[in-house]
Amino acid sequence: MRVVPRRNKGRRQAEDTAPPPPPPAATPDRPLTWPPPPTPLLSPSEQSAPPEQAPTDAAPEQGARPEGATAPMPSVSPERGLPPGRGAPGHGEPVPFGRGGAVPSPAEALGQDDLGRAPTEPVPGPTLIPEPEAGPKAQPPGPARAVGFSLHERAETEPVRGPERTTALLQTPEVPEADRRRRARAEQRRRAAAETKRSRAARRQGLEYRERPVPEPVRAADQHRSALVIMVLTLGLLIAAVAVTGGMIASSMRTQPVTLAAPLHVYPVTQATPGQCPAGTPGITGQAATGVTCYRLAQGIAIHKVADLRVQKSRGTSSGYDVALTLRPVDRHAFARLTGATVGRDLAFVVRDRLVTLPRVDMPIRDGKVVVTGSPTRAAAKTLVRELKGR
Repeated sequence: MRVVPRRNKGRRQAEDTAPPPPPPAATPDRPLTWPPPPTPLLSPSEQSAPPEQAPTDAAPEQGARPEGATAPMPSVSPERGLPPGRGAPGHGEPVPFGRGGAVPSPAEALGQDDLGRAPTEPVPGPTLIPEPEAGPKAQPPGPARAVGFSLHERAETEPVRGPERTTALLQTPEVPEADRRRRARAEQRRRAAAETKRSRAARRQGLEYRERPVPEPVRAADQHRSALVIMVLTLGLLIAAVAVTGGMIASSMRTQPVTLAAPLHVYPVTQATPGQCPAGTPGITGQAATGVTCYRLAQGIAIHKVADLRVQKSRGTSSGYDVALTLRPVDRHAFARLTGATVGRDLAFVVRDRLVTLPRVDMPIRDGKVVVTGSPTRAAAKTLVRELKGR
């Protein structure tokens, strides 16, 4: 089937009515390349040459195209040859192209049969831009630039493309008001739980954690509480200082030496015999469980002053009372040496030639604290104290 395009009314036909040459032999389809090769620009000689001087002996060589390549589309130029028997077209006449024309059609340039245009249709090829009129200071003309097809003509020659792929924008679904409020409440609860957790962790570490600014009343209360604590601590320190001072004063008053009216003699006992002591014998007669006994004595010490002297209840199993003495440092060392030399023997405490007690030494006494036992009642212990003090 062959489609013949409808010719426009009033279009002038070509003067040459010679039959067109036979179409070229069919050639295999050549691979299409896109975009097509650029149209060559017109040289200055082609711009300035008038149509009347175009040679007519050169015929287009359509059959000499190389095989396997796309032939470039020739530009419309007066210098191109026309087929024999035709002259140059006059002003306003269309240039024949296609089958038998001077210019091959785009289909023939691509190696295909031209079925679309008649030989007398105008070539939708590049047009020349007229040069501006030369002025007094006109620049030398440069090479003319070819203007490509218009949008409509280019759209007819371009292959049909598919729709371009674009990234579709997904619309964000609107969140209902109830869901938004529920999410806000959940976020608020989560933040409150995190705040509570951090506060507890800080309190466990002994640190005060406050993220929000402290209000003025709370700050004033904290300052008042701090001042109160400082005042209580200061008052406690004052009371402690007064108590310590009073204790030191009382201790100094108690540690004042007590002068004994009758010195306290301490002798080691060397021998005990029943009966009275003979005259001139270094000893003392005392009452024992077996009766009157004579206790022979060795060299001892005499205590004239003591640091403390008081009556106390016996600490042993007996229900009697004792007289406690605290020796001074000078007598303490002498008493420690004496007790150290008489371990396992008896010591005789004598006041005014009267035997007061006769204790046994189990170990050396180095702290200077002596307890005189043997008083069955509190009155007897006080009597001994009065004898020692002399009042």
